Amino acid sequence: MIIIQFITIMILLLLILMLLINFIISKKMCKSREKISPFECGFDPMSKNRLPFSMSFYLISIIFLIFDVEISLILPMIFLSEYYYYLSYMNMMIIMLILLMGLYLEWKEGALKWFK
Repeated sequence: MIIIQFITIMILLLLILMLLINFIISKKMCKSREKISPFECGFDPMSKNRLPFSMSFYLISIIFLIFDVEISLILPMIFLSEYYYYLSYMNMMIIMLILLMGLYLEWKEGALKWFK
């Protein structure tokens, strides 16, 4: 029992020592506007007028997420196709049909055109 208490005290002391070292080392001595401003990729943090975010980046990321979810839905069905052949096949075809209809609508709306 005494050994467990000793180990607990040693761990706590080590923890406190590590926290103190972290606090001392991580102090920032100079605080310029550039260093304390949040970093945003593609934007100049020093300028006041920022350009609006391009919708093309947003739409491409949404399309990527949709097809990523599609992969996670279809992969388990491949393993189930041994046991439930017709049911798995029909489910895969329905999911693919919905995705192809969505892709067609995105194409017709012009969301896939990068340059306008």
